[in-house]
Amino acid sequence: MTPVGQPATRPAPQPPVPSRPHSPPLPPRPSAQRDVERLLWRAGFGPRPGDLEALSSQPTADIVTSMIAPARAPVLNGPAPVDDKGNAIAPQDSWGHDHLSWLDRMVRSDQPLVERMALIWHDWFATSDDKVGSQAKMLAQAELFRSKGLGTFDDLLLGVTQDPAMLIWLDGTSNSRWEPNENYAREMMELFTLGADRGAYTEADIRDQALALSGFRSQWSAELGNYNFQYDAAFHEPGFKTVFGHRGRWDWRDSCRLCVEHPLHASFFVSKLWSYFVPTPPDAATRSRLEALYSSRGRAIRPVVEAILNHPDLYTGEQMVKPPVVYTAGLLRALERPIDTEAWIWLADLSGQRLFNPPTVAGWDHEHWLDTSTLRGRWLIASYAAAPHGVDPDGYDSLEDPQGALNQALTLWGNPPLSDSTRAELLRFATESVAADLTDWRAHQWRGLRQNALRQLIAASPDGQTS
Repeated sequence: MTPVGQPATRPAPQPPVPSRPHSPPLPPRPSAQRDVERLLWRAGFGPRPGDLEALSSQPTADIVTSMIAPARAPVLNGPAPVDDKGNAIAPQDSWGHDHLSWLDRMVRSDQPLVERMALIWHDWFATSDDKVGSQAKMLAQAELFRSKGLGTFDDLLLGVTQDPAMLIWLDGTSNSRWEPNENYAREMMELFTLGADRGAYTEADIRDQALALSGFRSQWSAELGNYNFQYDAAFHEPGFKTVFGHRGRWDWRDSCRLCVEHPLHASFFVSKLWSYFVPTPPDAATRSRLEALYSSRGRAIRPVVEAILNHPDLYTGEQMVKPPVVYTAGLLRALERPIDTEAWIWLADLSGQRLFNPPTVAGWDHEHWLDTSTLRGRWLIASYAAAPHGVDPDGYDSLEDPQGALNQALTLWGNPPLSDSTRAELLRFATESVAADLTDWRAHQWRGLRQNALRQLIAASPDGQTS
């Protein structure tokens, strides 16, 4: 077979053939399916084939309930991840395989909201293997986010505070009664619980919070690195500390409690969590209701997430740019393609989001998910995802008209909703890229190449990049 797009020998010209009747446009997608699709992208990683048809007849609230309160443990459907040679990946040992391991869960899990919440907490409590230096510890932190990601924020914060990866990342094991280290104390208040420039805390609060958090230790060896993480009361400052005006012999648990009991915590939590699902801030009444819900339910995360996913703003508001890893996982889910190449590691770097490697303690900058520095990475992600589904131009349908070509390409991706402007541009490309009167070998070749191009253009279009 001649390589795709590289005809070696041109067949003799053929006599003209009649044009095929114009293919009708695909019917518009019902609004219910549009709502379901947005929900599946915002609260997960997009639909699998058949999901929209199966779910569009159900009330949105029922779909949210099934996502947020699953009846059993997650199931990973499909082949296990492998590298380019077909070998099983080694998440704890091989460079970048930690990224592949989590991407695989995003693609295969039947509980995508659990993974999406874990991704949110990975950004919220941003920790990087660049400093931690242990993929095993980073993977364990991700498991912490899965297990506690829809529980109470109190338990989540306590878990993160004593998590080995976080203790290394923000110098928790370097914080003792004799040499206080303020890194975690500062970020716990600024980034995790209260927010900056809101008058929630002072420099004095940071100093005394650091003393309250003192006492964590670990051992180190050349063979094991940091290990045996523990809390040692002998390294803790036992004296009185004053935090937010409260005086006591506070320890690390009190430090966490004082933050979540702060009057400004609920507003910070609700606004930040909302921003992961809806691009515009909630109105005052919505924010007040969500804060009351959060506080009245013992700072439980699940009820607030459920309320956000049922809020009209999620369905009628502006579109959001899909984070690169969400975009990648969604394309693979749509194609039912397993992790079968290590290319997703360097493509993640090019697109600006490699898991377990956020750029700063503040996480990723969501306002720059799609810019000139990352667009090439996204284009290549679309190309690599669609590559196994490319058609061979040799012998391709020589009668396929522009509308039929667009319909065929859309079918590959599950007929995603497209704006009128995007659909018009795709149809214009399909019309202008191939002359209607081609009748020789080019009729096959050019229409096949057009089909491959359309498949990638749909995935890389503005509509494909947003939800």
